[in-house]
Amino acid sequence: MKLDIDGKTGLVTGASSGIGRGIALALAAEGVRLAIVARRRHLLQQLAAEITAAGGADPVVIECDLMQAEAAAAIAHSALDGLGSVDILVNNAGGSRRFALDASEAQWDEALTLNFTRQRQLAHQLLGQMMQRNWGRIINITGKSEPEGINGAFCAKAAMHSWAKGLSREVGRHGITVNSIPPGRIMSEQILRNYTPEYRQWQADNEIPVGAYGEPEDIAQLVCFLASPRARYITGAVIPVDGGLRRYQF
Repeated sequence: MKLDIDGKTGLVTGASSGIGRGIALALAAEGVRLAIVARRRHLLQQLAAEITAAGGADPVVIECDLMQAEAAAAIAHSALDGLGSVDILVNNAGGSRRFALDASEAQWDEALTLNFTRQRQLAHQLLGQMMQRNWGRIINITGKSEPEGINGAFCAKAAMHSWAKGLSREVGRHGITVNSIPPGRIMSEQILRNYTPEYRQWQADNEIPVGAYGEPEDIAQLVCFLASPRARYITGAVIPVDGGLRRYQF
């Protein structure tokens, strides 16, 4: 399927590794000119070199920590300055840490900032110029809806789904779609750090219907489709990419 996003511009947060890196590579392969954002500049530079070596446009590299107070404004300014416009926003950055019952307010603030507030702020920083062109795509990489316990990131991801649905109803008439993708077990640094090979194999055999962990490319292909004109009638949706792991029906 021809996606017709060659020449579009895109901003991908959390692009230095894992899912974000896979998304950036896939969008660049489709001809999207990118701004890539993360905390680790050396990894962004490696990604940029890989994109240009494959024939893609030289990405705008933006080193930024989302916990900085003016992070969203700084990222949006740098992306617009480097690209001229942002047609596609992929909110991928975030992080998850299990909380104890006595989790501090600082822990809650960090979780909500990293997994909801900055994504919301960044989208609203870029909405105006999307609306002026009557075209835009906002794609949020979120998380599951089945928490095993208290975790601020799960609460933030639920807020993302609610916000994205509401936003989609406000901006659809301007040619802008807003969708969310909660990943399942996708191979990444975090997965390798948190789960032993033995556990990964057990889970693949016993809990994931397709029988394997996913790869960043499995998320990236859906992102490319949702970013395209082909997906113009899909908005406000939450589309899991998890090999059937989750048991909820929506």
